[in-house]
Amino acid sequence: MSTTLTRPPSVERVLVTGGAGFVGSWVCERLLDLGVAVVCVDNFVTGSRDNLAHLEGRGDLTVVEADVSEGLDVDGAVDWVLHLASPASPLHYLRLPIETLKAGSLGTMHALELAERRSARFLLASTSEVYGDPLVHPQPESYWGNVNPIGPRSVYDESKRFAEALTTAYRNERGVDATIVRIFNTYGPRMRLDDGRAIPAFMSQALSGRPLTVAGDGSQTRSLCYVEDTVQGILALAASDHAGPVNIGGSEEVTMLELAERVRDIAGARSPVTFVDLPADDPQLRCPDTSLADEVLGWQPSVSVEEGLKRTLEWFATEARCG
Repeated sequence: MSTTLTRPPSVERVLVTGGAGFVGSWVCERLLDLGVAVVCVDNFVTGSRDNLAHLEGRGDLTVVEADVSEGLDVDGAVDWVLHLASPASPLHYLRLPIETLKAGSLGTMHALELAERRSARFLLASTSEVYGDPLVHPQPESYWGNVNPIGPRSVYDESKRFAEALTTAYRNERGVDATIVRIFNTYGPRMRLDDGRAIPAFMSQALSGRPLTVAGDGSQTRSLCYVEDTVQGILALAASDHAGPVNIGGSEEVTMLELAERVRDIAGARSPVTFVDLPADDPQLRCPDTSLADEVLGWQPSVSVEEGLKRTLEWFATEARCG
């Protein structure tokens, strides 16, 4: 069971870059629920105002439309800077390669410099993609990874690896109170229908009765973590004094073929499964070693894959009807 998160007594105001994105909007909402004022910064290239619509009118939420790679500043005190801004799905970062690299490099630098000016705690949202196609399984934080630096996925993988190096340099050389979270395959409501990742694709296909398209032979694995659990881990790390990196991800490893079949069963669909070419450099295995998160944060995922998929499918079904 994940540790229960309460508002840190010294945290009054938090800036979240990428706050209108899938995970970012959940982070903003959870902070607001804890009584923390939130400044959400997003350029809405992949984020959506719809993700924040239910929070409109709250006096403790400020939304700033800006590109963090161009600069970052706000008036007033900031206790935490949580840097989540980046295209995150292959569909988006392959369409926006330069923007993705700039978000991880210049965007991270600007966010770190704001944290330095405000003496704020800084958190970098990194990713399991820094491990590439791993040769160690499951992946502990000590593993250096197996990444192709010039492959099609490198714009995302390497932007995050550089962001980790930059965060570490600012912590070591400038004394910024910085930490790094490595997020594994998170899913849930507010994922974009056109996200391109497996769960939105399988769910939209099952709901419309189309064939479920599985890449390769479907034997590649992922470890899924429901978004509320991921956010709990992110904020628990931000509230700690740990420097990271810390893996946050699900403990149940599933193959892509198993995932497609589970989504189809939950949806009550009769869609056949078809197989398509495996994307270049697609990792064959992905499973976090989360023993460090358990040890230093008391964090473990609490929502089962079955329950999380049901909640997510219900949301997608509602979106499909409204659309």
